[in-house]
Amino acid sequence: MNKVNDSSILSKDGVSYIIPFILVTSCFALWGFANDITNPMVKAFSKIFRMSVTDGALVQVAFYGGYFAMAFPAAMFIRKYSYKAGVLMGLGLYAVGALLFLPASMTGLYYPFLIAYFILTCGLSFLETSCNPYILSMGSEETSTRRLNLAQCFNPMGSLCGMYVAMNFIQAKLNPASTEERALLSDTDFAAMRDSDLSVLITPYLIIGAVIALMFLVIYFTKMPHNADKNHDVHPLATLKRICRIDYYREGVIAQFFYVGVQIMCWTFIIQYGTRVLMNEGMSEIDAEVMSQQYNIIAMAIFVTSRFICTYFLKYINAGALLGILATVGTLLTTGVIFIDGRWGLYCLVAISACMSLMFPTIYGIALQGLGDDAKFGAAGLIMAILGGSVLPPLQATIIDQQTLLGMPAVNISFILPLFCFLVIISYGYRTYKRTK
Repeated sequence: MNKVNDSSILSKDGVSYIIPFILVTSCFALWGFANDITNPMVKAFSKIFRMSVTDGALVQVAFYGGYFAMAFPAAMFIRKYSYKAGVLMGLGLYAVGALLFLPASMTGLYYPFLIAYFILTCGLSFLETSCNPYILSMGSEETSTRRLNLAQCFNPMGSLCGMYVAMNFIQAKLNPASTEERALLSDTDFAAMRDSDLSVLITPYLIIGAVIALMFLVIYFTKMPHNADKNHDVHPLATLKRICRIDYYREGVIAQFFYVGVQIMCWTFIIQYGTRVLMNEGMSEIDAEVMSQQYNIIAMAIFVTSRFICTYFLKYINAGALLGILATVGTLLTTGVIFIDGRWGLYCLVAISACMSLMFPTIYGIALQGLGDDAKFGAAGLIMAILGGSVLPPLQATIIDQQTLLGMPAVNISFILPLFCFLVIISYGYRTYKRTK
């Protein structure tokens, strides 16, 4: 039985999907890069423009708001045309958004960057709405969740590259002046420092914009199989009503909202959490920020390793059961983040990434199972659930800005939000296990 499943993981009806799988999987790495070069920018923009953590978190609002706004238009576009057309549209918007960082920096203002992020992530919304169900269609339905987990393994590799670039080519090269020192600068000196820092910040985005444009050309001139691309008349309301009656799909969208929220919160605010812990040990602010990003990279390396391991175990363990187990361990670790102060609390925060590794593609695969061509619209609902990354981090940032709550550091207390998210995912894993058994 396993041999049959393995042989069909990248083929269907006698058609090989190896080349399309490689090209589409490379897109997973490209949007992973965009996601995780962006998380540290909350702290960077807060310093560059002398803003609060809450104002800096508007980066995440714009970033994940683009995912939400474009998901259903992307699904309608893909259903009318093809997965390949959706991928090309996504790459085009991604490149435009990244290249808009140049004119944004020329204004010396914060909000043009939010517009650039929004356009960039409209492209990412097209990519994720296209690529995830495309991967699911590249073989038998029995191997679809494993196949998507395999493709998603390359997403955190792009994320690692994004984190590395953020740490070594942005954070380490920004002016080392602390937040307090910047607040004392005259308007002229502040403007000069801001413009210098912005020139550092935009360079990686301009380079990735050029890389994305090249990827657009490669996919444009590559022939892709069409048996997964069947044009249909678009009936969004009828399709939505049909799929929203399915419990495991509807609940999957809710679980995905909270999963994306917990992922973005843990990977964004590890910088604030780690900076506070390390500064209490005597480090300067800039050194503490860079070392916190190093911990973030370690967390992502754990995430990558865990995803490969968990993808293997999916051959033997029910997907819902494994999802519930990982969410339970994540709950325990998050409790440690809240109540254990110092390095051990930081270690718990790093370890959470091992628990998150399986969640996005597994929830995605469970929710879309058996939807057939409706998966194109079903995928849009799951991509819209990425709005969790826009809604929840600003709430956590608002808590962090309080500095101290209940006699504890507010950054510790703020992780009550990720704790709640894991409880929702435990429920979905348990219900999936009961249904599939």
